[in-house]
Amino acid sequence: MENFLNVLTELSGGFVTSVLLFFFTLLLSLPLGLIISFCTMSKFKPLSALSKIVVWVLRGTPLMLQVFAIFYLPGLLNLFVWPQMNTGWEWFDTTFSTRFIAALAAFAINYAAYFSEIFRGGIQSISQGQYEAGQVLGMTKSEIFFKIILLQVVKRIIPPMSNEIITLIKDTSLANTIVVCELIFEAKEFMLEGLIWPLFAAGAFYLIFVGVLTVLFNKAEKKLDYFKA
Repeated sequence: MENFLNVLTELSGGFVTSVLLFFFTLLLSLPLGLIISFCTMSKFKPLSALSKIVVWVLRGTPLMLQVFAIFYLPGLLNLFVWPQMNTGWEWFDTTFSTRFIAALAAFAINYAAYFSEIFRGGIQSISQGQYEAGQVLGMTKSEIFFKIILLQVVKRIIPPMSNEIITLIKDTSLANTIVVCELIFEAKEFMLEGLIWPLFAAGAFYLIFVGVLTVLFNKAEKKLDYFKA
């Protein structure tokens, strides 16, 4: 019994780290994704082209590779390219904060690229007539967007956005590749002691959290049901 409680305590600590990584990633990636979507839709061709290339690279390469790149690249630059540059990121840094920030940066940038495409699809799905109607009423472009367009966009993007957000909570497990002590990392530590069941217990943590998110997204969809096609 004592061993069981010890395992659950360690897994709970790892789960807290996973949840923190999840929430901070959302906090950064959602506004960044909206900005990238505006850049992609920009009429200024160089900016639009650059945004599309960035999104293509981020969506076309594995998230794990991006985690490695963000964590190790500053150290490589400091070691081989520009020894005088103080990146603040030592080669093979063992501190938790550095590893967590590296994982957070990789996750936020990667998911911003996916969210930007969802935002772009939602914004472009609104008919041009609604923009014109707002202009006839004397509204500014910002008023039209925030008072007429935005809520309709939110309604339309909730299903694809919920899929990405649910994927994100499971993708936090990739942070263990740079030794961030999240849920899967803690479960794997017990596997080294010959215990397999903590890995399945970790799966239960994810399953419960995904269940809570699913309920919340379903309620959000119902609240926005007054937007009918």
